Amino acid sequence: MTRRHLLALLASAPILIPAAVRAAYTEPTGPQPELPKEKLIVVTRDGTQHNFNVEMALTAGQQTTGLMFRTSVPADGGMLFDWSRPRQSQMWMRNTVSSLDMLFIAEDGTVKHIAERTVPYSLAVIDSVVPVRATLELAAGTAEKLDIRVGDKVLNKVFGNAP
Repeated sequence: MTRRHLLALLASAPILIPAAVRAAYTEPTGPQPELPKEKLIVVTRDGTQHNFNVEMALTAGQQTTGLMFRTSVPADGGMLFDWSRPRQSQMWMRNTVSSLDMLFIAEDGTVKHIAERTVPYSLAVIDSVVPVRATLELAAGTAEKLDIRVGDKVLNKVFGNAP
């Protein structure tokens, strides 16, 4: 292979790679089946424990679809996105019908940031601000109703502190 052929091949690679990635991605057109659930407890600064039974979004596919197309989120439910290791979490509300509260949680279970009453269908990025281990999506208004704040603790096996 001549140098000119090699350069031409390398020059075309950036065009081919994104096309292959786009071809492999399937845009969700409806809600995903209910995911396996686990108990999760939010302990507020006064020691009050709030119990939830949340769906566990563990794979990239589950996390990509999340709560899209769901018409409601149970008051004691939600979805926990486990990123496996601390990282910046950037969410959006594309195809998400219900407004949500998003809790961004550190590796030790500490709530680091809260985005309340997110806007359905919005493409705006909702950022964790700091690296986090997981993101918890709850029905909109839950954080306010239960007085959940930054610094509160989340108990679940993901954080190694399940009761």
